[in-house]
Amino acid sequence: MKEINIVVVDDSPFSVAMISNILTGSGFNVIGSANGLEEAVEAVKTLQPDVVTMDITMPGADGIECTNAIHKVVPRQKVVIVSSMMDEEIIRRAKKAKVSGYVQKPVDAEELTLAINRVMADEELFIELEGLYTTVFKEALTDSFNKLFKTVPEFEAEFKNNNAQVSRGISVVIGIIGKYSGRLILDMSNETARHMAGTMMNSDALPDEYIVNIVGEVSNIAAGNACSLMNKTNKLFGLRVAPPTIVYGESITISKSDFDTAFSVTAQTTFGEIFMNVGFNRGEYQ
Repeated sequence: MKEINIVVVDDSPFSVAMISNILTGSGFNVIGSANGLEEAVEAVKTLQPDVVTMDITMPGADGIECTNAIHKVVPRQKVVIVSSMMDEEIIRRAKKAKVSGYVQKPVDAEELTLAINRVMADEELFIELEGLYTTVFKEALTDSFNKLFKTVPEFEAEFKNNNAQVSRGISVVIGIIGKYSGRLILDMSNETARHMAGTMMNSDALPDEYIVNIVGEVSNIAAGNACSLMNKTNKLFGLRVAPPTIVYGESITISKSDFDTAFSVTAQTTFGEIFMNVGFNRGEYQ
């Protein structure tokens, strides 16, 4: 494996020593340090590190300003924020500054190591994801249906594209975050959803609200299981799911999104037809 060279930026000598010790003990090569903007820019220009770890709270210029200054000199420099400050506003500013990762102090050695390895994985890891996710998401849906309903879907009409679709009635959209951002859509007719929910609750007279919630939960289980399977294959993926968004009504278009890789498949179930679409983008860790 290629040696990973790192520059540590922090105004605290104690923090520099602590982070450097963690990095060295984890097999990384700490080639320099800096305690402010000018020193950090000079270190990056001179030492050309693979990764810079960056504190947020520093005198003169904060870590985000320092990152912006570094990117003016080395636009593709990978920066991992390592700071006790990690609120929503800082994360928003960090994303805008194209920060590659975030680790909160007190620093956990495994968390920091994982963040840096994710940052460095890049294209090779995305190719691994492309080779896995189609099979894994179908397996997760199959396993979820088997456990919940004692039946399994039959997949057909699989295709690798991301064309817009007209909803069958109910669409569940689940965001996926981690090393790469993605999205799962499960779409089905109202009749299919009602049949599925009725089977789960052993009732033919469920309110619409119950049906929508049950379909959302089934979709969330399938997506969560798929992400867990992906993470077991390679923990660098770090995939997790966001709460589902459910859209339902007549003539709703499932919008086309520009993913770097996407696949769609139709599943025939005992409840009716279910359309599944999954897509992922290359991108920095979130």
